[in-house]
Amino acid sequence: MSIHTIIRKINKEHPDPEVIREAGGILRAGGLVAFPTETVYGLGADALNEEAAKKIYAAKGRPSDNPLIIHITNMKDLERIVTEIPETAKKVAESYWPGPLTMIFEKAEIVPYGTTGGLKTVAVRMPDHPAARAVIDAGGGYIAAPSANTSGRPSPTCAEHVAEDLSGRIEMIVDAGPVDIGVESTILDMTVDPPMILRPGAVTREMLEELIGPVDVDRTILSAKSRQAPKAPGMKYRHYAPKAGLVVVEGPEKDVAEWIGRRTAELQKAGKKVGIIATEETKGLYPQADVKVAGTREDEGTVASRLYAILREFDADGVDAIYSESFDREGIGAAVMNRLLKAAGHQIVKLPAKEQD
Repeated sequence: MSIHTIIRKINKEHPDPEVIREAGGILRAGGLVAFPTETVYGLGADALNEEAAKKIYAAKGRPSDNPLIIHITNMKDLERIVTEIPETAKKVAESYWPGPLTMIFEKAEIVPYGTTGGLKTVAVRMPDHPAARAVIDAGGGYIAAPSANTSGRPSPTCAEHVAEDLSGRIEMIVDAGPVDIGVESTILDMTVDPPMILRPGAVTREMLEELIGPVDVDRTILSAKSRQAPKAPGMKYRHYAPKAGLVVVEGPEKDVAEWIGRRTAELQKAGKKVGIIATEETKGLYPQADVKVAGTREDEGTVASRLYAILREFDADGVDAIYSESFDREGIGAAVMNRLLKAAGHQIVKLPAKEQD
């Protein structure tokens, strides 16, 4: 049964109180509201209402063992939904909450297993977006909110992306314009020692280690065939995928451009349309194809903010194949590469570095 989806535009810094009240009323009644955060748009439901949480999975077509992140606006609310807050977590929260960071704790009984994907742990985030914080408070203070897209599709960085995927499936979209960061939050597991990053994001390993010392990074990629339950969103299933096949090409800059150029020519000769993800520094190296500039290597945060929108643009362009340059695996580049490789289903071509004379 199709739902009438209301779209309300608001000012990011000064959200309209009437719109916020309307969104809060829908959430408290067990409905679904999409709203912006500083990372991507989220699809919100009352996290402590198991039936409401189930609606998120249904609307997104999301596997039920893929846990949801609970969004809060203050530390007092954290105490109610977790059994213990380690001192290290308090230190991290002091520096990076509110912000693009999710932490995993042992859950309290009040949190339903329908929200945690059946796990005894719960993922919690405190966003820094004024509209998000207003919606969360209006909705009762505990809002489960995965990305507001059809499961597996590129995450939404503006309200139009949400409408494209979820119109007719959710009650409301709060539109405060495009988001700032463009990739999901860093996920840090605080139930292990040392803490472990399960998903890279804008709060990087380097930033965390400077604050609390050693931080592990989960190196395992759980396949869809794995029987192990994912402890955090984005670990197990193919994510962020455009409709066309995506291949990431890694190697020296000119070699990557030449390889992509040859492959593009072959496909075009066969009547195929090719999309290429390039940077400001390399856009001139590519042949006549659908070339989209993700940003500049001088600031890979620009790449993060454009990546999902580019993947959706290629869908609209109807390309048959997409090739992307690879990016630095340090700092925010780690998040960019994580999302790119998941979108590509880990299809990567590694070109050898040529020996210099």
